[in-house]
Amino acid sequence: MTDGPEARPPGAHAGPGGASAPLLEVRDLEARYGAVLAVRGLSLRVGEKEIVALLGANGAGKTTTLSCIAGLHRSRTGSISLAGEDVGKLAPERIVRRGVALTPEGRRLFASLTVAENLDIGAARARTGREERRERLLDLFPILRERLRTPAGSLSGGEQQQLAIARSLMSSPRLLLLDEPTLGLAPKLVTAVFGLIARLRDEEGLSILLVEQNVHQALDVCDRAYVLRTGSLEAEGTPTELRASRSIEQAYLGGAVSL
Repeated sequence: MTDGPEARPPGAHAGPGGASAPLLEVRDLEARYGAVLAVRGLSLRVGEKEIVALLGANGAGKTTTLSCIAGLHRSRTGSISLAGEDVGKLAPERIVRRGVALTPEGRRLFASLTVAENLDIGAARARTGREERRERLLDLFPILRERLRTPAGSLSGGEQQQLAIARSLMSSPRLLLLDEPTLGLAPKLVTAVFGLIARLRDEEGLSILLVEQNVHQALDVCDRAYVLRTGSLEAEGTPTELRASRSIEQAYLGGAVSL
């Protein structure tokens, strides 16, 4: 298990001068909501074609971290870079164009619009290749092809989650940010969503930063994980390393969690 931001993840791409560099690098991030310090000096990395999990109890700062990366919340200090470019001060739409997409907690679909219309909204900033991208995603999410003319609000919870992810993928991202993708789903659907996440890495070549309360299956699917506690990074490592650390279980994931 490593302790600092200098640890080099698997899957990193070559940077200037041949040095290994991640696709996403967050350094010393600090974010506030008024007087409340939600994220405290957080550093993390996501490599190419890598799934990284961000774990911790409610209020640990996980969603705030994703919001900062997506440009929806401004960090107070620190830096956020994508493929070596500083994107920390860019507007959300410019970050999307750089290749970052967020699937938010709660899905936030347009319930009265059809599946097809929700997908079109996801591609609103794509200049070319919309139809080809949609066809590829309908192959990946075959149930959505059957529901194209169905209002999103009429879909089941699992179908809505698939649509939320597919809508994010319509922008052809390099980095997908997933915030609690299995929240409220039945166990069978939870397993299916995690299988989909692995396929997005393995078959689509995506890098994924995953916020998830389901510790067991998050560790099953991810390459590495970071554990937050009250906005601070308390531990990081591979799933094997984190499972072997009983102190991590007790202090940061809750005593009732069995890894």
